[in-house]
Order: sequence, then C-alpha cells, then structure tokens
Amino acid sequence: MDRVLNHFIVSLRGAGVPVSVSESIDAAQALAIAGYADRQIVRSSLAATLAKSAAEKEIFDACFERFFSFQSLPSPFAAGPENGNEEQPGDMPPIGGMIMEGDLGGVALAVRDAARSVDLQSIRFVTQRGMFTARILQALQLDQLDRFVADLYREGSAGAEGTARQLEQGREALIDMVRRFVEEQYDIFARESTERIIERYLWDVRLTELEERHYDRMHFLIRKLVKRMNERYSRRRRRAKRGALDFKQTLRANMHHGGLLFETRWKKKRMNRPDVVILCDVSRSMSTVVRFCLLMLYGLNEVIARVRSFVFCSSLLEVSHIFETCPIAEAVERLRTGEGLDIHMGRTDYGSAFWDFTNRHLDAVTGKTTVIILGDARSNYGDPADELLQKISERSRRLIWLNPETPTMWGTGDSEMKLYRRLCDLVMECSTLRHLEQLVRVLVKLP
Repeated sequence: MDRVLNHFIVSLRGAGVPVSVSESIDAAQALAIAGYADRQIVRSSLAATLAKSAAEKEIFDACFERFFSFQSLPSPFAAGPENGNEEQPGDMPPIGGMIMEGDLGGVALAVRDAARSVDLQSIRFVTQRGMFTARILQALQLDQLDRFVADLYREGSAGAEGTARQLEQGREALIDMVRRFVEEQYDIFARESTERIIERYLWDVRLTELEERHYDRMHFLIRKLVKRMNERYSRRRRRAKRGALDFKQTLRANMHHGGLLFETRWKKKRMNRPDVVILCDVSRSMSTVVRFCLLMLYGLNEVIARVRSFVFCSSLLEVSHIFETCPIAEAVERLRTGEGLDIHMGRTDYGSAFWDFTNRHLDAVTGKTTVIILGDARSNYGDPADELLQKISERSRRLIWLNPETPTMWGTGDSEMKLYRRLCDLVMECSTLRHLEQLVRVLVKLP
C-alpha cells in the first residue's frame, strides 16, 4: 500500500495540490492507524492530511474517485468452445494463453504489471499516450504473440488457423484495453498538468490570434484573474481604511485616564476607486481584444467604482446600458455581433469618434475619471482630431491608451499613434491576458 499511496500523492501533485514530504508521512501514519478496510475512512484520513483548503478538497475528491475506481476493463476475451479444454502449445506466449482461456482478470493484472514496469505514472503530456501504449505492449511480449500467430498460419491446419484467428481477435482487444488503460492513467496523473500548460500558453498568446475554440477557457482565466484582483484589492483596502494613528485625538480621548493610552483614535483614510470611461474601437481587427478587455473591466467591481463604455467605428455609441441590463458575457457577445446597436460599421474614423464624444458625452469625464482608449490608432488617413483628444485629456484625471499592436508598428502606415501618445498619460501595449493584468495594476496602483 505504500507504493499505492505514493502514486496517489503523485496524482494529487499533478492535479495542482502541493503535498510536502511531511504531509506524505502524516498520510501514511494516518492509514496505519485507520486501516484500509473502509473506503470512506481511507478517504477521510487522506483528506485530513493532504487537503488543506476548500479548493484543494474539491481536487482531492475528484482525484480520489478517479484513482480508486475499481472498474474492470471490458474486453471480448473468451475461450472458443472447441478450444476451451484443449491443451495449449507449450511455446505460446503467456499473454496468448490468457487470451485463449478468456482470463480477463489475468490479462488486466498483466497490463497493470507492464504499466508499472514502464513507469506509466510518469506520463505528463497527451502526446506521450502513444509512446506508453507501445511500451506496455512491448512489455506484454506482443511481438512474440505476432510471430506465434504467423507460425500457426504457416502450419496450415484447420485447428491452427482457428487458434490464430482467435488470437488475432484477442490481440486487437488487448491493444484496445491498453489504450483505454493508458487514457485512464493519463486522466489520473497528467490531465491537470496539460491544462496548466495550455493556460500558461493562453496567458501570453496574442488575443488577435486566439482561436475561437479557446474562448471559453479564456473566459475562465479572466474570471480567475478578476476574482484574484478583487480579493487582493479588498484586503488592501480594508487594511488601509483605518489610516495612521491620530496622536492629538488619542491624547485628548485619554485625558481622563491620566495620560494612559487606553483608547486609540485613527485618522480616516478615504479609499477612492477610479471611475472609468472606456472608448473601444470595435472594427474587425479589434473585436477580440475589446471582448476580453470589457469582460475584465466589468468584473472588477471591487477595483473600479463605475464604468461607462462607448464603442466606435465610423460613429460612436454608448453601450453602458447593455452591461446594466445583461450578464457580462451576454453583453460582450452583443457587442461582437452588433445586435440591436445603432452604429455604423464602416471605415474606422478616430476623428469622427472623438468629435461625437466631445460634443455629446464630454460631461461623462471629470477630474476623477480615468479615460481608457482601446484601439490601434489606424484612422485610414482621416483627420486624427488630436485637438479633441487633448480636450479629453485635459478634462480627465488620467488618459490611458491601450494598443494591441507591438510598439514597433506604432506610427507606421495610417497609424496616428505617435501623434496621440504625446497627449496620453500612459500608453500600453494590450495584446495578451498578461497585458490586461498589468492594466489592473495600473488602475489600482498595486505593487
């Protein structure tokens, strides 16, 4: 059982539960006291020593069910009626004898022993499944079985051909059994590792190049990021809310105690969450970046006091009401499709968008407002209207421009980025999830 426990701990680590050496020793000692007879007692003993939080408890439960699932491996092994009582040839490989006898239990044990001999628990990547399948089949001496079947066909007798056909059927069933067993072991030891590799890739992949099949996973990562930043900012705000010690008020409050400081008074520290106004270029080249940026900003309810959002292409339109009446994911999808939006989707015109905003919505910007512009600054050689952007900048607390293009592309072709950047307080590349995380840190001034 020590080896089984070690393998289970390996599976837990692969699923993301950190298990130290001391915790492994505690688990072994707990099982030595509780015993292995009762499945529920084993689960409770291991959970008490290996799972340290609610999240780890959920992972532990899933791993325990997968690892200790004693399901048989179904397979069509069965002895033929004409061969069931016949003595098998002495040179038949052991695995062939089990197939002829229909010994499913023996074959399953042989598969598990072969898997242990090739260290199947070290599997970590989905691409390794074929390699480990081949190694297990080699450990089962499948090549010897193939040579034995070929010899039976060369013999040519009816009995030999019948045995060869039965062995061939069993061989295919054996290969299928091994493949499914490797898949099960991959689920136990490696699937979470592969998931983390994919997540690390998505953190740095350019949003403009993101495949649609990864959208759901990216939504999940953004929800995790939003939750983490909300929690971190909330803790920071609660710690800082009390402020510094007010010596004058403290001394005044303790005068009747003869100067002994029994009561303390603290300076009240006001924590201002920023108001954000965001202008988003929703042209085709920008749609994916806008989708995930808005999804993140509207989830930061602990970081941002209020968000007013505007979208533009050839004209500008406020869409804040959509986020107030629909769930965030549904609102973002409506922006992507343009459903129910009175906006002209022609050639991108930044000058026209700035004119619409300054003449119709400039009252949304105050000295407490952080204005974010999300766009590539490519205005198709139209009027850049930089004097209007300067008016927005002067009226706002901060003006931040997020550009999904790399800095080397700024100012090339029809890009007006070099003209706009001198009017901004901060210009950032915003093309990956990691860039979005940096934006949050800028907004809340986290270290």
